[in-house]
Amino acid sequence: MDDVFDPQTASQQDRFLKDVLDGLAKPKKTLPCQYFYDEAGSNLFEQITELPEYYPMRTEIGILNTQAEAIASALGPRALLVEYGAGASTKTRILLDALQDPAGYVPIDVSEDFLLQTADTLKTEYPDLAVHPIAADFMVELGLPVDIDGTPVGFFPGSTIGNLSDDEIDQFLRAARRLLRSGSKFVIGVDLRKSPDILVPAYDDAQGVTAAFNMNLLERINRELGANFDLEAFEHQAIWNDEASRIEMHLRSLKPQSVKIGGTEIKFDADETIHTENSRKFDLEKFVALIGATGWTLRKDWRDDRDFFSVLLLEADD
Repeated sequence: MDDVFDPQTASQQDRFLKDVLDGLAKPKKTLPCQYFYDEAGSNLFEQITELPEYYPMRTEIGILNTQAEAIASALGPRALLVEYGAGASTKTRILLDALQDPAGYVPIDVSEDFLLQTADTLKTEYPDLAVHPIAADFMVELGLPVDIDGTPVGFFPGSTIGNLSDDEIDQFLRAARRLLRSGSKFVIGVDLRKSPDILVPAYDDAQGVTAAFNMNLLERINRELGANFDLEAFEHQAIWNDEASRIEMHLRSLKPQSVKIGGTEIKFDADETIHTENSRKFDLEKFVALIGATGWTLRKDWRDDRDFFSVLLLEADD
């Protein structure tokens, strides 16, 4: 009898291998987007955020800079800022500088080494701020450190919520509601629908940085799992799916081929793709309807002057 895979005891490499093989065994092949972010992938993503085509980062930062005082006023004094998918906490500093006597900062990120480095940097920059990092997937049920006070406030910038399905958004917001408790607030970045002429170049830039970011996933599988992907036999694609209101990133096979991963052979037809990521673009009314049953109510909508992006303030229902 085959051994049952136990995610609690499996090594990181075992989980990586299982996730890759499970995704590539589907009729429409996929790879989990969380595996983009090894060291090389993280560095490439930082380059993406500085590209002229990539509007989300600078647009959201512009909103936060412009509305920092209004956001801080809405959150009130002694806010305990809980950030999901904290990364380098770049945008967090804008809020921390504006908040009135913040009670502390709880960054949550799946990359423990990177998280601890960021936490140490923040402790140096904000010596009077209590920083309590949590190394975890923000999609799992979490608990707050017991030795902190203040009013919990969620922070989820970067339009990362656009990577989630409807069911995942429902699951995530319900769990956040339980964690942050009644009367809490939640600041979320949401990328809005706009012309594909703007959207597609943001995910398929002229310099090819996003293509390198996408292809790096295959490089990582080769390096860490001993696979033999021929990187010259795949190409990056960014596609606007209007019906689903999302940008899809794919890796397209340029010819019939087979790849070996951990002793398993995976066959590809010419033009067959691996779906690596979704980035949803929301209509605000539909987004509000989506969150309606999760225990949150929209209280404020801060936008840039082009209506490209929105920073939303949600409040937990009693």
